[in-house]
Amino acid sequence: MSTMNQTRLTEFILLGFGNLHGFGIVVFILFLIIYIFTVIGNLMLIILVAVNTKLQSPMYYFLCHLSVSDLVISTDVVPNMLGAILFGEKKMTYIGCIIQLYVFSGTTFAECFLLSVMSYDRYLAICNPLRYSSIMDFKHQVFLSVWPWLLGLTLNLPGVLPISNFDFCHNNVIDHIFCDVYPLQKLSCSDTSVVELRVFLFSVPLFIFPCGFIIVTYVYIFRTIAKIPSTIGKQKTFSTCSSHLILVWIYYGTLTAKYMIPSVGHSLMGNKNVSLLHTLLTPFFNPIIYSFRNQDIKIAFRKFLAQIIVIYKNLA
Repeated sequence: MSTMNQTRLTEFILLGFGNLHGFGIVVFILFLIIYIFTVIGNLMLIILVAVNTKLQSPMYYFLCHLSVSDLVISTDVVPNMLGAILFGEKKMTYIGCIIQLYVFSGTTFAECFLLSVMSYDRYLAICNPLRYSSIMDFKHQVFLSVWPWLLGLTLNLPGVLPISNFDFCHNNVIDHIFCDVYPLQKLSCSDTSVVELRVFLFSVPLFIFPCGFIIVTYVYIFRTIAKIPSTIGKQKTFSTCSSHLILVWIYYGTLTAKYMIPSVGHSLMGNKNVSLLHTLLTPFFNPIIYSFRNQDIKIAFRKFLAQIIVIYKNLA
């Protein structure tokens, strides 16, 4: 048996997008700018909700948790991806790769549950407005925001732990933008069939059940909106959940393409492109979608910016 077969790998080499034919610096700068604005946009959303009393409602409270999950997913993947783009490759320790997979998968599951919690919040606000305040008290908000994180970071363990025990006896080069399940399974020389089945059995329900719950809640929401007599009333009510509906469509569309459509998920470049959409572009667009479609956030941002300008002038 060769030394490579006898020795457990201590590091992986991440290739990212490989040879970009002279466009590496341009792509690096573009993705870096998007990542910076992703961090700024999501942090700004969290700060606005924290400092503005008009935004301290359940809808914005859950939106803050969504921003946190976007920050975690993006920060977990993008810095290493940028290093691979800039230098042609990025070395990652074995444990660092497994931790990246754990954080990514756990946060992805948590975000699925958070989106279902947000749909439940909109269901209560639109279909049961008289009981909304009494049901959605602060204690209930905390409970609804904590369990998605606990479930997400626990239910991914049956998939991540077996992968951490894989044997990688051929090479340590991952031709992907991060340590994802499929590239690691492809790289391993262990029998991955049992692990693939286990990952599938755990992952599919974690995607399907929250998505099904969201569909059911929106059926009731649309039925309630349809009963509103005035067109203006319908538009005003629908505007309170339209941003969330767009996020659900983008998020589940990405996950479906990545993990449930073999022609995309198992295609090397297709997998990379969808992973880029999931880890960089979706977290970038989420605060933009809510900001442009929400008058309360626009007003809060203008007030916050005016306060910053006043403070700066006083200090100057």
